[in-house]
Amino acid sequence: MALITVLMWSTLAPAVKLTMTEIPTLEMLSITAGLAFLFLLLYNGIRGKLSLLRKMPFRTILKMAGLGFLGLFLYSALYYYGIDQLTSSEACILNYLWPMMIVLFSGLLLHEPMTARKIISMLLSFLGIVILSLGGDHGTGNAILGILACIIAAACYGLFSVLNKKADMDQELTMMVIWLTTSLCAALCSLFGEPWVPIHGLSWLGLVWIGVFLNAIAYLLWALAINGSDSTASIANLAYLVPLLSMVLSILFLHEPLRLRVVLALVLIVGGILLQNLAPKKSA
Repeated sequence: MALITVLMWSTLAPAVKLTMTEIPTLEMLSITAGLAFLFLLLYNGIRGKLSLLRKMPFRTILKMAGLGFLGLFLYSALYYYGIDQLTSSEACILNYLWPMMIVLFSGLLLHEPMTARKIISMLLSFLGIVILSLGGDHGTGNAILGILACIIAAACYGLFSVLNKKADMDQELTMMVIWLTTSLCAALCSLFGEPWVPIHGLSWLGLVWIGVFLNAIAYLLWALAINGSDSTASIANLAYLVPLLSMVLSILFLHEPLRLRVVLALVLIVGGILLQNLAPKKSA
């Protein structure tokens, strides 16, 4: 299940890049998030969990919605903007700064210790950002704004992950509310200057792939893989295959050139993350 999820997630950046050639960013985000919500609504309905949502305090539902605004609306909107401004390979690599952001916010909010290994790993990832920023061949958009958007997006997702862990709520119901919040926020924001366009033909395939498979099913498969594994770290580390596979798919289907600085940035950013996550565990 984890490997299937990794293969699916590796298609996100190229799929978004292709879909945004036909559909504005916020319209795409609203529709794909809405499809994810409908899928999870059906899923939770079949499992008989919707009654639990009705019994929850309104404050808890508001907390879920707040997490949705931070962790998937802001994150996705900024990440999609970065994909639009950069090549999909560059945006996906920068997106995988979010594990470093989790380490940073865990130290600040959960008071987890900042070790030398953590500091070195973050410095390696920062060096990867610097290398990725070099050169003027980032695509047709504004490279600086694209890089900043991807970094802020990673920070939003890292903060969301820590706050979500701290809140300790039912994840299947939480994700359903989160995707509904994301869809509504994207639709409201599109009213301020981004008109919607009619959707035709193959564009619907892209929206369904992103909304149902990448947003809803992939997250569920990942949660099942984590919960069913004896080694969470072993499963979690498979996620770092995503930027590598995404880069390969971008080269094959978007005809993006393979540049040395992109490869170096990938090695440094992912290497820094692995340095942290492969830290030896202390014996009891």
